[in-house]
Amino acid sequence: MKVKLDENIPRRARAVVEAAGIDVDTVEDEALAGADDPSVARAASEAGRLVITLDRGFGDVLRYPPGSHAGILVLRIDDQSVATVCEAVRSVIESHELDRLDGCVAVYRRGALRVRRPNSSGAAGEG
Repeated sequence: MKVKLDENIPRRARAVVEAAGIDVDTVEDEALAGADDPSVARAASEAGRLVITLDRGFGDVLRYPPGSHAGILVLRIDDQSVATVCEAVRSVIESHELDRLDGCVAVYRRGALRVRRPNSSGAAGEG
């Protein structure tokens, strides 16, 4: 799995992803800082990268239907400090297989991952 970190994810999170042996780049790496969400999603999909973001708009399955992109992971955390976001990224990576999120829209909240898969009418939990 390859990952793209949205601009709202702290730079320090890159090291967390790299430490797990995952190929990672950022919105800033591709000069997409300030770009709208559809542009970020399109660039990530073209590169085959799962977008990790704090932006709840990416979790809208009507705008980003499962299967229409390479995958989206929205971190819904109340405390968006650098340390908390990095810990959430680490937790998701350690407890879930990111490869299984290919083409999915996933929302991580309070230690649980809700996943909407392509051609799926409902949400399925990940373990």
